[in-house]
Amino acid sequence: MKNLEQEFTRMVKEQKSTIYTVCMMFSDNADEVDDMVQETLINMWNGFERFENRSNPRTWIWRIAMNTCISFDRKRRRQSDTASSLSTIGISSVAVTDESQNDKQIRMLHDRIHKLGVFDRAIVLLWLEDLSYEEIGRIVGISAKNVGVRLVRIRKALKNM
Repeated sequence: MKNLEQEFTRMVKEQKSTIYTVCMMFSDNADEVDDMVQETLINMWNGFERFENRSNPRTWIWRIAMNTCISFDRKRRRQSDTASSLSTIGISSVAVTDESQNDKQIRMLHDRIHKLGVFDRAIVLLWLEDLSYEEIGRIVGISAKNVGVRLVRIRKALKNM
């Protein structure tokens, strides 16, 4: 058991930026991001014995983190639908006067990406991480060709927003 814990700890240390990147793509709220990271780590631990290095650890972690965040996002949306009096906390609309043009463009792109569906958001996130279409396909469970088609459609949707 001790060896398993050490291996898990090593993997988490090596891939913590991957976990945070995925979680931050699904929320701008620091508390929600922390909750998603915690759920991701729990889900990773629960499946770690079955992992057995059959796939790339990074791919395995991406998949778990994305599935965890998608589930978290669905729960949050259901709760916001049933409790319509509570508003979902989104990206702050407070204007920053010293924001550069580049920062404004990045924020605008970030806002547009957040408007995409969860699956498309995941594909964009993986693409922005510079993963190949094959790796993206393995993580989200579609073919590399389908990844290319979806990215073309996503780019078109982002331009039309």
